Amino acid sequence: MTKRVVLAYSGGLDTSVAVRWMREEWDVEVVACAVDVGQLVPGEEDAIRERAVAAGAVEVEVIDAREEYARDFLMPALAANALYEGRYPLVSALSRPVIVEHLVASARRHGATAVGHGCTGKGNDQVRFEVSSRILAPDLEVMAPTRVWGLTRADCIDLAARWDIPISASKEKVYSIDENMWGRAIECGVLENPWSAPPAEPFTLTRDPADAPSESRSIVIGFEAGVPVSLDGEALGLVELIGRVGELVGSYGWGRIDMVENRRVGIKSREVYECPASLALILAHRDLEGITLERDLAREKQRVEIRVAELIYDGLWHSPLMGALGAFVRETQTHVTGEVRLGLAPGRCEATGRRAPRSLYDHDLATYEAEDSFRHADSEGFVRLWGLSAETWSRRQGPGRS
Repeated sequence: MTKRVVLAYSGGLDTSVAVRWMREEWDVEVVACAVDVGQLVPGEEDAIRERAVAAGAVEVEVIDAREEYARDFLMPALAANALYEGRYPLVSALSRPVIVEHLVASARRHGATAVGHGCTGKGNDQVRFEVSSRILAPDLEVMAPTRVWGLTRADCIDLAARWDIPISASKEKVYSIDENMWGRAIECGVLENPWSAPPAEPFTLTRDPADAPSESRSIVIGFEAGVPVSLDGEALGLVELIGRVGELVGSYGWGRIDMVENRRVGIKSREVYECPASLALILAHRDLEGITLERDLAREKQRVEIRVAELIYDGLWHSPLMGALGAFVRETQTHVTGEVRLGLAPGRCEATGRRAPRSLYDHDLATYEAEDSFRHADSEGFVRLWGLSAETWSRRQGPGRS
C-alpha cells in the first residue's frame, strides 16, 4: 500500500513543487492541507485547490482557522505581551502550532502515516513544525522535502513549468514573505545585508510615514479580562478587530520592525516585520495592565513574559512548561478590563489614556492636592527601616572603613 502524507500546503512555489516531487521521488500519496490563519485573499481557496490538484495531490483541504487562531493562540500571546527579544510579536511562530494541530487531525482523517512541511534546514519553522508534530502525534513520521532536495528557487520555477503547475512566481522575485493576521515577516534579497535600509516595495500593511494622514487621531480599544473586545466603543469579533486596528495604525506608518535576531538553530538573521495590529494591541494591553496588576504580580509577570516568548519562538507551544506558564498568565488577566486610548500621528502610536473599573490607581493616594489621603507621617519610619541594612553596612564596612 502506498504511503500517504499530509503536507502543510501554502499554495506557493515550494510546497506546490513539493507535492509532485514527493510523489516522483518518494512514491507517496500527498494530501495537501492549507490552513488559513489570515493569509488568504477571499476567493483564493479555489485557486489553491486547483493548484494542489495540478501538482498531483490526491486530496486537498482548505481549512478556515482564523477564529481559532485568534482566540486560542493570539490571545494567550497577547495576554503575555509576547515579544521575542523584546521586539518581535512572533508572527510566524504563533501560526505553526495551530497549523500542526490541523495537519495531525487531517492525517487521522485520511489514514496518513506521515506529515510534511516545506521548511528549509536553516530556519526556525522546521523546529516548530516537527516539535509540535512529535508532541501531538509521536507515531507520525515527519517528512521535509525542501531540506533534502537541493533545489534553488530557479530550479523550482523550472520544475513547476515542466509539470504544468500554475504558479505566478518569477525568478526576479527576491523576497520571502510569510503573513497572517498578526503581521508579515519579510526576508531575503537586499535584506540579507544588515547595513542595507529596507526598500519600500515589500511593505503592504504600513504606509511610509511621509504619506500618512497629516492630522493626528485617537482610537480607543476596550478589553475584557485581557481580551480586546471593542474599537471606539463598537463591539467586534477578534478577527475583525485585529484587521481594523491594523488598517488604522498602519495607515499612520507605524508598526515596522527591522532587527537582527537569534534563530533557534544558532545563527543570526536580519528580519524585517510589519506588525501594526499586534504591536498596537500589545502596547494597549500592557498599558492597561499598568493600572490593573498589583506591583509584585506585574514584576513577576514581566519575567514570565520573556520565557513565554522564547518558548513560542522555539516551537514549544505544546510543551508542559508552556502550559504551566500559560495558566499563570491567564490568572493575571482576571481584572485586566477597561479601555486604552492610543494616539496616532505620522510614524507614531502611543498610549495617551487608560481607565478600568477595578483600577488600582487611587487618585486620593496619588494626588499632591488638598484631597491627598496618603499618611505622610508614616514615611519617616518606613524610609529609615528600608535603608537600615545599607546604613549599617556603611557605618561598619562602607567607603573609608578598613
